[in-house]
Amino acid sequence: MKREQIPLCWINGTLQAAAEARLSVYDHGLLYGDGIFEGIRYYRGTPFRLEAHLRRLEDSAAALGLSLPVDGPGLTAAIRLLIRESGGGDGYLRLLVTRGEGALGLDPATCPRPNVIIMADALSLVDAELVRTGIRVIVASTRRLEADGLDPRIKSLNYLNQVMARMEASRAGAHEAILLNRMGRVAEGTADNLFIVRDGLLATPPVFDGALDGITRGLILQLARQAGVEARERSLTAYDLYTADECFLTGTGAELIPVASVDGRPLRHSPGPLFQRLGRAFRRLIREECG
Repeated sequence: MKREQIPLCWINGTLQAAAEARLSVYDHGLLYGDGIFEGIRYYRGTPFRLEAHLRRLEDSAAALGLSLPVDGPGLTAAIRLLIRESGGGDGYLRLLVTRGEGALGLDPATCPRPNVIIMADALSLVDAELVRTGIRVIVASTRRLEADGLDPRIKSLNYLNQVMARMEASRAGAHEAILLNRMGRVAEGTADNLFIVRDGLLATPPVFDGALDGITRGLILQLARQAGVEARERSLTAYDLYTADECFLTGTGAELIPVASVDGRPLRHSPGPLFQRLGRAFRRLIREECG
């Protein structure tokens, strides 16, 4: 009989059971959301697009003036150790860097050393029937923070906007919520990027409208262009969602998920032909890089 795997985490160089992990209540990541993170998938024991995730982590740290106590090779070694000790296979990693323990108050100068945490967990897959038929989404009344207030390229620990929007979705009986910025332009989902297809053209909101510069988002744009599909980053509104031929969400954890309806308005195709075509190309890429 297969032994049940105990969830593990890596904290500041020490591998331990996740249930035994401890951080100070004075950590500024807990007190003020002062920190950054990356979500990383691994397939067959191999992290997918790890260099891109670590580069974005470094960029987020630089933007916040946060000094990483472990360099790229050190993080790579820790990630591979954690995957191996967690049994390999397929899974999900959450890599966090907090400002660290300090005094009460906002001043980060009281935090002498950041904390680095890496957690490994089982895949939380979207129900196969929803992938087959598509999910229901709403346009949330909660607005995305403006890019000139908090640049969306910083993958910070502050997700209160997204939490509130997800609560709206739950109350409406939907699976996900789409956030607009204060100008009424589409930004992103609560934990994913958004694409629409109209008359064969693939479009996704630009970063300056509040979209995270997602790793999977970039891959889908790349795969579409390689397949000869016209793909653009352009501003979208709720009208564009309502009138799209196809709509789908992308993310490290979500991969690709088709949207069946927006605010109760059914789309023409779910899943659509371009979604299915790009999904096959995406899965081929995973097999090539993690085979």
